[in-house]
Amino acid sequence: MKKYTGAPLPFQGQKRRFVHQLEELAVRLGGGGATFVDLFGGSGLVSHVLKYTCPHCRVVYNDYDHYSERLANVGRTNEMLRALRPIVSGVTRTRRIDEPVRSQVVAEVERWAKSGYVDWFSLSSNLLFTMNYAHSLEEFAGQTLYNRIRQDDYNVEGYLEGVEVVSMDYRQLFDQFRLVSDVVFVLDPPYLSTDCGMYKSDSYWRLTDYLDVLKCLQGTRFVYFTSSKSAIIELADWMGRNQAIGNPFDGAKVVGGIALNYDDIMLVKAI
Repeated sequence: MKKYTGAPLPFQGQKRRFVHQLEELAVRLGGGGATFVDLFGGSGLVSHVLKYTCPHCRVVYNDYDHYSERLANVGRTNEMLRALRPIVSGVTRTRRIDEPVRSQVVAEVERWAKSGYVDWFSLSSNLLFTMNYAHSLEEFAGQTLYNRIRQDDYNVEGYLEGVEVVSMDYRQLFDQFRLVSDVVFVLDPPYLSTDCGMYKSDSYWRLTDYLDVLKCLQGTRFVYFTSSKSAIIELADWMGRNQAIGNPFDGAKVVGGIALNYDDIMLVKAI
């Protein structure tokens, strides 16, 4: 099984900065044969790290953002990028793609879109400005293009090997495992008050949706990721109206790390 320290396909908010801490956690819990349930699987990096570090532990990855579909279509994505490389070969790396090359790029992408699946997130990482993402041909064609195309193929071999992949509402998955012995829930929902433009969730998240996730922390062992930019005032108000829950982070250990321009926080209450 190949070890990955980052997601093999682009994904906003992957937890590469916490790989070491996750490895330590898996080692400490591995002796007991813990079951890890990744309720918001994202790029699958957390699930991969836990499974790689503790192969005999059960790891369930909830593909909340349909990342496995992107993995399954990596061959097509690589073929598309191979077709695009010669078109932009005359454009300096990282520079803006102007006419007439720009129209040629859009026409080539349109050809691929008409013939089948397009991984818009990976394509965006190769042809749009950093942190800009398109979700359709229309969105892509309306943005400024840059030559950021990688020169080698994406390799996803063995990334989710041994990991159980499901795709369902996190609440249903939680209910399936909440009474299982030695279960540890991993919760990494889209961050409140941060850019979530790349997430492919099927519905818009309101403030109450973010707060409802905290119910999964009550009386469970968990690893919870959040950001220092979360709306703490709204959170305190919600807690005040749901006093029976109390503070779900009571007794949790805070692990911090810097990610881009905001503080990434990992809270652990699993040991």
